Amino acid sequence: MKLAFSTLGVPGLPLPDVVRLARSDGWDGVELRVHPEEPLHLGSPAAERRAAARLFASAGVSVLGVAGYARAAADGPDGPVLAELGALARLAADVGAPHVRVFPGGGSGTTAARRLAAVAPLAQSLGVRLLLETHDARPRGRDVLRILALVGHRAVGALWDVLHTWRAGEAPAESLAALAPHLGYVQVKDVASREDVTPVRLGAGALPLAECVRTAGRRSEWLCWEYERRWFAEAEEFGAVSGAGLACLRRLTAGEG
Repeated sequence: MKLAFSTLGVPGLPLPDVVRLARSDGWDGVELRVHPEEPLHLGSPAAERRAAARLFASAGVSVLGVAGYARAAADGPDGPVLAELGALARLAADVGAPHVRVFPGGGSGTTAARRLAAVAPLAQSLGVRLLLETHDARPRGRDVLRILALVGHRAVGALWDVLHTWRAGEAPAESLAALAPHLGYVQVKDVASREDVTPVRLGAGALPLAECVRTAGRRSEWLCWEYERRWFAEAEEFGAVSGAGLACLRRLTAGEG
């Protein structure tokens, strides 16, 4: 199994430093957060996108996906959401990423499905998959599955965030059963408790990480550690926990946890 980290843990870090961190600790890839405060985002010009693609490719570090903030079921007209989804797919293709993270949002599942289906042919033509995350008002695998069943297109799949399914009371085996036919990759993390989601070192918190990793390994090629330090300034810096986190995931994927 291949292992990646999300740049949500190192917000604003220049891309050459992201690459150095990945190589020094031995990560296989990264998930690039593409919020406007990051070095790469939807407004980045073509030259910067090409430079980013060359940087990661030359270092042998895969760009697993771009983590966007589009909400497929957002209230309001379709136009802005469709434009954002299309822009994310193009950005992913430009930097060589096979996946785009999409949030469901809290609106109608039918609306989300219609919009995702509308952008699916573009994503497919670019060699990219839009992955709907277990998040927002759809925290469980079964919630995301209801939308994906309406879409019915291979270019639209699922991103399993194990924190949200666990907090919603869905067992890892249930999540996998719902998402397996559509699964792109899996985000892992660890937190203080169900009520306190302050990020902690992998294996040091309350989340049943070993069970999640063991279950995910049946269908997912990639695990991505989403260390949410951007929202929790009191958490340790990612650089201080990166190596230990990678070692933990390697033990768990080897069946030693």
